Amino acid sequence: MDLIPKPDQVVSAASNVAHKLLYGGLADLRPMPRTLVSDGTLRELYHYRPAGRSTTEGDPVLLVTPLAAPSLCFDLRRGCSLVEHLVQAGRPTYLVEYGQVSFRDRNLGMEHWIDEVVPTAIRETSEHCGGRPVHLVGWSLGGIFALLTAADQPDLPIASVTAVGTPFDVKQVPLVAPLRPLLNLTDGRGAITRTYQTLGGAPKPLVRWAFQLSSFQKLVTKPLAIATRLDDTDFLAQLEAVDRFTDNMIAYPGRTFGQLYHRFVKGNQLVHGTFALGDRIISMANLRQPVLVFAGATDGIAPVPAVRALLPLLSGAQEVRFEIVPGGHLGMLTGRASRGTTWRVMDEWFDQWQSPQAAPATARRTPRTTRKTAPKTAAPKAAPKKPKPAGKSAPKKPKPSGKAAPKKPKPAGKSAPQKPTEAAEPTRAEGAEPAIGVNPQRRYGSRGSRALAP
Repeated sequence: MDLIPKPDQVVSAASNVAHKLLYGGLADLRPMPRTLVSDGTLRELYHYRPAGRSTTEGDPVLLVTPLAAPSLCFDLRRGCSLVEHLVQAGRPTYLVEYGQVSFRDRNLGMEHWIDEVVPTAIRETSEHCGGRPVHLVGWSLGGIFALLTAADQPDLPIASVTAVGTPFDVKQVPLVAPLRPLLNLTDGRGAITRTYQTLGGAPKPLVRWAFQLSSFQKLVTKPLAIATRLDDTDFLAQLEAVDRFTDNMIAYPGRTFGQLYHRFVKGNQLVHGTFALGDRIISMANLRQPVLVFAGATDGIAPVPAVRALLPLLSGAQEVRFEIVPGGHLGMLTGRASRGTTWRVMDEWFDQWQSPQAAPATARRTPRTTRKTAPKTAAPKAAPKKPKPAGKSAPKKPKPSGKAAPKKPKPAGKSAPQKPTEAAEPTRAEGAEPAIGVNPQRRYGSRGSRALAP
């Protein structure tokens, strides 16, 4: 809103305030309809119902929820819901969440999610879709679960893995890096260890406080932001949805929290690309599927350097693509800008790695194939056309000099820039191949992981 509000801004602000007071909010918080497919210990697999059609197209997408965060991260509100976007695009969409964690779950460790929850959800999703391979999408810790599961069990029906805001180098996290030397002084007998062992995990208030602390600046400036944008209905609706997400945080099981705290925060084990689990060691180099990695430009929990540390560890992946998108830890996944950034890249990625039986069913794959084949078919045709007019144009131009002279320089001026443009397109396509993820038409920064490789 302007310093001196305009009449229409005053009307919009008054309408938003009245709607908030009379109806309780501006956001459409209706969840997307879904059906429970199967369940188990801290495992619930849901299938989202198709929108306006009886069948869906393409390989299924399985959304992997992180611990402590509600599945609202994928279905924040209507208009800013990744689930809604996938369902409306006609993709079979599934989600695995874990329900409420209680004191009786304190002995569950990382093995439970990597050995049982995520692999079972992948198999059942594939079976529910007729045996098609599954596109895994994990946010935050959910990305770590997805990556470790894919690396540990290469026989799972996985089409691709997408990690959104997944840190692999804790030293690069500003909130944690200064505290790590102090945490290591306690040698596993500090106050934090005694607290989570006594409580049986990390309680909801602590998890909520930690998430809010990661965006402390936004929390402090929130009242001013609301006051200056009272006329922005979409902005206010997003704040309401984020507040609901934060209020529904879930506790960490005790043993899992201990593993995350000692191995990830204090030990920073993921930076080496290996993780000891039970009697085996999981290596990220064993992951064979294509991997898409997102980093948020303003993410305080998983900053760009912390996420970028994953790229050199994926030496065995079929392809690796790295994208830097706008937003913080939650905003990069389901913020207002993600509609044209993160979700758009996901659509391209899923279309690129569809299984053969699903590829013809996707409508979005046609333009991608057209862009690839057009330069190839145009190249041989353009080659003979250029020498033909080149040899004939020299004698032809002086002959009809009276009438053709003014007409031919006009198309000549237009054809001259068109020919280099057509020649430049295949050049860009060929040059873009080694730099995966680079697209000059996007409005956000992107980097190619192959360009970062030595």
